[in-house]
Amino acid sequence: MLLTHCALLSAAFSTAVVGVPFSFPTPDGFPNPDPAQLAVIQQGAGGTLANSFLPTSLKSAAIIILQLLANNELFEVAFFTQLLTNITTNVPGYDASATAPLDRDYLIKAISTIVNVSVPILLQSLYSLSHQQEKLHAIGAQGILRGAGQPPIAPCQYEFPVSSFKEAILLAQTFTDIALGTLPRVQLLFATDGGDEVRNIPLLGSILGQEGQQDGFFRYVQRKTPSAAPYLTGSSASFAFTALQAYIVPGSCPKPLSSINLPTFRPLRVENRPEARNMTLEYSVDGPVSCRDQTVVYLSGQNRPVRVPISCPVDTQGGATKFKAEFPFLAGFANGLIMSAVVNGTGPLLTPDDVAAVTVYAPGLIEVN
Repeated sequence: MLLTHCALLSAAFSTAVVGVPFSFPTPDGFPNPDPAQLAVIQQGAGGTLANSFLPTSLKSAAIIILQLLANNELFEVAFFTQLLTNITTNVPGYDASATAPLDRDYLIKAISTIVNVSVPILLQSLYSLSHQQEKLHAIGAQGILRGAGQPPIAPCQYEFPVSSFKEAILLAQTFTDIALGTLPRVQLLFATDGGDEVRNIPLLGSILGQEGQQDGFFRYVQRKTPSAAPYLTGSSASFAFTALQAYIVPGSCPKPLSSINLPTFRPLRVENRPEARNMTLEYSVDGPVSCRDQTVVYLSGQNRPVRVPISCPVDTQGGATKFKAEFPFLAGFANGLIMSAVVNGTGPLLTPDDVAAVTVYAPGLIEVN
């Protein structure tokens, strides 16, 4: 049975995921390919690892961010590798009838390229196109870490709350939207922390553009306009880190995720389907919520965060809470990804990082078109 839009995004925070967890390495040796295997990956990705500047030292905040990026790229390689396998082996929900009217050969080539692109980035981070392109991204991120004397990130096991091609592409669009919202914050950090990593800002910009091309493909496959909005929604590293952990099998990481110095928020689930209009959204969390001392904040486009009150009373039973809050889409929200959070206090919030600093539950993942 297909998950609804909201159920799919909320399932990212569910522990009951059916299927065998994905484990590395892949048949081509990733995440530690030998030179011959790397050459094949680069050919599949449509380009090589960047051989430009690699810092020999990193500021502590930059190390944390690169650890996040490396973890994220490993996850993306796992996801697209599993997706490609499901398509090429005609798993029910991924066979020709499920991917129609897309040309099957074109689709397989596109996903294969994405996989290889992710690999290069990870290798580079260890020292300093899509499935193959994601591999290069991962290798690249690992390359930067290694070049600065930092240990590489070892892969975990992963599981994905999807059972069809349609669900998989929506999930791919959503986590790519999160990456697109996070990378500009990384560029800002590299530009202002006074470290050697400032010279890697152009590299991040090229990755950001490549991820945008992928996202346009995911949207096209769903018959959406390739670009969602004039300005994409900004995110925070801690929101991206929390969202990523929803796909990692608990206890499967060789090095605990707690070693990455970023906060992890308790999940925020959106229970009804958001639409491009003003409406009331229903939320649920595992824990208490105060409709007097807490509010819901929305991040959309490059606008300032929008804060709305939580409707009283809330419904708390057995440690879980259901509550409602307005979704003021017509107040200037953008199409595409919108994120929500339950935060403490009522003070002014100007940036996604300001929101993250007072967040209790997040991120609520909303896709509107």
